[in-house]
Amino acid sequence: MEHVPTPDLLSLIHAAYDDDRDLETFQLRFERYGSELRDGLSAVYPDAPDLMQRLLEVMIHADHERSGDLKRLDAQRLLSPDWFQKEDMIGYVCYADRFAGTLTGVQEHVPYLEELGVKYLHLMPLLKPREGENDGGYAVADYREVRPDLGDMRDLARLAKRLRASGVSLCLDLVLNHVAREHEWAEKARAGNAKYRDYFHLFPDRTLPDSYEQTLPEVFPDFAPGNFSWDEQAQSWVWTTFNHYQWDLNWANPDVFLEFAELILYLANRGVEIFRLDAIAFMWKRLGTNCQNQSEVHAITQALRAVARIVAPAVVFKAEAIVAPEELLFYLGRGAHHGKVSDLAYHNSLMVQIWSSLASRDIRLMERALSVFPPKPTSTAWGMYVRCHDDIGWAISDADADAVGLSGEGHRRFLSDFYSGVFPGSFARGLVFQHNPRTGDRRISGSGASLAGLERALEQRDARELHLSLERLLLGHAVVLGFGGIPLLYMGDELALLNHNHFAEHPEHAGDNRWVHRPRMNWDKAARRFDASSTEGRMYLGLQQLIAARKATAHFHAAVESRVVPSPNPHVLLLERPHPLGTLLAVYNFSEAEQHLYAAPLHERGLTRARDRISGAHVAPGEMLALPPYARFWLTPSEDAQTRW
Repeated sequence: MEHVPTPDLLSLIHAAYDDDRDLETFQLRFERYGSELRDGLSAVYPDAPDLMQRLLEVMIHADHERSGDLKRLDAQRLLSPDWFQKEDMIGYVCYADRFAGTLTGVQEHVPYLEELGVKYLHLMPLLKPREGENDGGYAVADYREVRPDLGDMRDLARLAKRLRASGVSLCLDLVLNHVAREHEWAEKARAGNAKYRDYFHLFPDRTLPDSYEQTLPEVFPDFAPGNFSWDEQAQSWVWTTFNHYQWDLNWANPDVFLEFAELILYLANRGVEIFRLDAIAFMWKRLGTNCQNQSEVHAITQALRAVARIVAPAVVFKAEAIVAPEELLFYLGRGAHHGKVSDLAYHNSLMVQIWSSLASRDIRLMERALSVFPPKPTSTAWGMYVRCHDDIGWAISDADADAVGLSGEGHRRFLSDFYSGVFPGSFARGLVFQHNPRTGDRRISGSGASLAGLERALEQRDARELHLSLERLLLGHAVVLGFGGIPLLYMGDELALLNHNHFAEHPEHAGDNRWVHRPRMNWDKAARRFDASSTEGRMYLGLQQLIAARKATAHFHAAVESRVVPSPNPHVLLLERPHPLGTLLAVYNFSEAEQHLYAAPLHERGLTRARDRISGAHVAPGEMLALPPYARFWLTPSEDAQTRW
């Protein structure tokens, strides 16, 4: 539904432009997305009648500042709105300093990313954080500055331009729920400025905080229990969901919305194409709830996305919402918000299920969890990963576990024991993160290679286990690359880098063992990436083969969903992707033993003669398909069979 601007807004737009083409472009986009903007704002800020005019002034200013090459990218993306859904989209996630020292260093290593096939680069938090402890950079002190040790905003813009020339989209974190205690807004609030005190949730005594606490969970029970902190200078209890130095923002204040709309456009004009909306689920507070996933969050996101669509349509949003599947789909748009909120979201179950099946050698729980996972809108995409910067929380639902004859609590306990290496026969080397005695929750830190058994195999000089550990890691990446959406490769996994077991030598990291899987890039190992006799070479070449196969396979466009095919073998996962070129059937052996699969699921999909897209080999399964340990196949109809059809 198009939105015709009111006469006052129309006159404001006309007065701001001398060039008729720029005027027409802005006005057409405003007419297209104005209703989405208006509806989002009115749902949250019905008593702020001047907000639209104030916002429009910010948008027009940003439109004037937007460079010619970025406006050209806007036009390209409008003609190809599925650009982020295509099968050639490969993501890479890293910390700029740990990858290459500085932003200039990252720019020097762009050829490495090009060689790997990367089209999307997520640089972990690099906006200026508070000094000292800063939650890995998520305590932002200034959204308009870069960490001084990395460079400055000009370096960021230069890097974005270099990436753009290589067809790589830059993704940055935008922390929405909170700012650092040292942020200018918080400093002014602490000094007593009434305007900025309204940017936060401040309470004179414990009456309301204690009422809220009745239904609030604890995110970091070990080192940040509770959700409120006393601030002596502000003489208030401050809402601090994550850490005492991270002040939650009051999104009920329209001025906060206006600040972030301006920040998004400012960063978009420096070349940021993908915003990872950090801690988005926590933005809205409502007494008597867990203050997560409230409906206002989706209205706010819709309005912010409309702002970006009008000024910088090359930009997409990715929701960092680690919530239950039934809640997750709202971040991609359901009901009135369908297709109007985030374009991307993390498939937060897939990673957990991969590691669960590798430990149990059984895919039935994974099969169940994926089969009941609700489908996303066809215009959106999942972000999937084997590992990420964060810990692994064992998000195994009791209902899913019960459906396959497991105890949810028992299986979660098994996984924590297995991946911390205490379960008999475990191949893993991980660390327990945030043990909560009240709930029994134990999350796990560790690099992909160490969790997959490489660290243990090297310690024991066991050649067979070394081979199997790499096969496990390649199997996990095959599942992620073959699922559709955007596979996100975590820095170092392509070289099978191990745990950084000396992380505690750095005082600022000592209290957070997630730094065990945030090593510095080992460029000596990277130099051996084509040496098939080395562990890094075997991993890199295997991953490169998977990436090349994915890019050559149209079936992996994100508009298509992966669907579970019931497997006759509990060790073998089957996922199908229907496509006009014929169905693709992915076959994955989650066991270190050879498995055999009755070929009926293949025959039913016309795969009596098939081509494995990974190896290029032709497969004629007959009655039974033999699967080597940790085998992975992406099977499509053979070319001659397609011709006959």
